[in-house]
This record gives sequence, C-alpha cells and structure tokens, in this order.
Amino acid sequence: MDLMGVQTALLALAASTLLAQTSAHLGEIRQLTFGGQNAESYWSPDGRRLIFQSTRDGLQCDQIFIMNADGGDARMVSTGKGRTTCAYFLKDGKHIVYASTHEADPACPPPPDRSKGYVWVLHSTFDNYLATDDGKIIKKLTDTPGYDAEATVNFKTGRIIYTSMASGDPEIWIMNPDGSGKRQITRSVGYDGGAVLSRDGKKIVWRAKHQTTPEDIAKYKELLAKDLFWPMKMELFTADADGRNLRQVGSSNCASFAPTFTPDGKKILFASNQHACDTRSFELYLINLDGTGLERVTHFGGFTSFPEFSPDGKKLAFTSDWKAASPREFNIFVAEWK
Repeated sequence: MDLMGVQTALLALAASTLLAQTSAHLGEIRQLTFGGQNAESYWSPDGRRLIFQSTRDGLQCDQIFIMNADGGDARMVSTGKGRTTCAYFLKDGKHIVYASTHEADPACPPPPDRSKGYVWVLHSTFDNYLATDDGKIIKKLTDTPGYDAEATVNFKTGRIIYTSMASGDPEIWIMNPDGSGKRQITRSVGYDGGAVLSRDGKKIVWRAKHQTTPEDIAKYKELLAKDLFWPMKMELFTADADGRNLRQVGSSNCASFAPTFTPDGKKILFASNQHACDTRSFELYLINLDGTGLERVTHFGGFTSFPEFSPDGKKLAFTSDWKAASPREFNIFVAEWK
C-alpha cells in the first residue's frame, strides 16, 4: 500500500473510531451546512424544517434562516439589519419568534471587548419579534428597557419562554404567543437564561450563574452595567413551569448550557466543558433530572452545542466545528438518536 493509501486507511479508521465513540446514542450523522458560522438550529413542529442563525455570504453578523430538514432551500427570513439571535417556530408552524437589534440600529452592534477575558454581550437593544415564516414581522413582543432574547416555544401549550432584563436582572419569563400574559419565573441575583420547557409543558430547564457573596455580586453588576456577562461558570437548574420546586441539576463548577429535555422528559441533554474546564471545548452530555447518571455523549474534540430533538424524537440537531474547513466555522448537523 502506498503512502496515500495508508493515510486514507488511517483517516477511515479515525472516522470509524469517532462513530464508535458516539454510537451509544448517535447513529448516522449528516452535515447540513458548509461554511460560515451557523448555530442554534431548532425544528419546526412537523419536523420538516429547521430555523437557525447564521453569519454567511458577506453578512457582518447573525441573521435568521430557515432550511429544509435535509439542508436544502436555505433562505434568510430576518430583516438583514442589526444582529439577530435565538429563533424558534411557533406551534402553528407558520410563524416564528426571534430576537433582533434592527429597530435600534440597522448596523451590527460592535463586538465585545474581550481583552480581559471571554464575555457574552447581553445587548440592551435586543427585543423579541413575531413574524411569519417568510419573514414578515407582525408584532414586537417585548418592549422593555434592556435585553430580551433567548425565546423557545412549547409546541403543546404554545407558550414562549425567554430571558429578559425587565426586572433589572436577566431572569426567565414566560408569555403567550401574542406577547400577552408576561410573567417572571426566576428571581435570583445573577444570570438565568436559555430556558426550555419539557414537551408536556410542565417543567423548565435552564442555565444559570447565581451570585451569592457581596464581592461576586459587585463584580457581576459591574459587568452587567456594560451589558456584559462572564459565562464560564454556569450550572443547570430545573423547576416546575410556574417556578416552584427549583433545584440545581449536578455541580460541575464549569460551564454547562444549552440544555434540552429528552423526548420522554426523564433526562437532560446539554453542552458542557467539564472535561476541559475553563476552555471553549464543549461536548454533549446526558444527566438525570436528579443530577445522577452523568454520561458523555460526544467526543468530537472541539465545540459542540445547541442540541435539540426532532418532534418525533428520532433525530438530534446540533451545532459543531467538527469537520470545519476554516477557523471559527460552525455547522449544523443532524444525527439519528438511539
């Protein structure tokens, strides 16, 4: 066998080893996007489409796109102005909700100053918008000072759960699809966000970093005054849909986020760097609701996050830099879920 043949065989062996490492839960994996920064892909209620955010084709920051479940017919459905994030289909499959800064400024907001460490920007100009699935904005759903984003939708109840600074601190809120009936769910000092309702609409899971000491609270509020948050120490929390029976799920002292309930509601699938704390290496993990049974699901060796199960529970969409052809490239994948 020549050198090229040896290299080909080694690559094939590496690929089969990788599949074996993930085969306990992931079957065939299909890459849907190629190039750019693509993230947070979420299913339509009928499982035929995915909505996601992407910086591609000369865009300076994220806009919202919809594509078929096989990756075909991708098209932009946001305004093309400002920065967008966190899009989701509504229960009827004909409308979407997403956050955008376009009303405050058509230009992309400036990137954060990370000279003193990695931070997230909670842009105060983000608000949630209701639109048709072809991009026509129907209504502005949030209009309070400060950050409003991270909306997800429960397809059984139709309710929208999201993160808002309406109380002066990033907390979990819930509202009706038309923006009415807003109600605050969490009330701890510190960031609470990225919430998802279980399929039956009875429970919530989210990521949080609650501040308890005077020193930590002071540092947190100093950053928050600049619309910044340090996200590298976050844990998962669950509660009933009304906020009662709150409990922390596990304790990694690292960064855990992007949680979602498994289709049967008995476990949580999430992204974490607990295998390499304080780094930006994230893999997918499973854990029971009581914090037991932690299990690593992926071993891609880079950044993998934002998992979501298809409505029929047979597939998993996620974002990863696996197979990236260039630095800072992130693509959307769909895998069979075992």
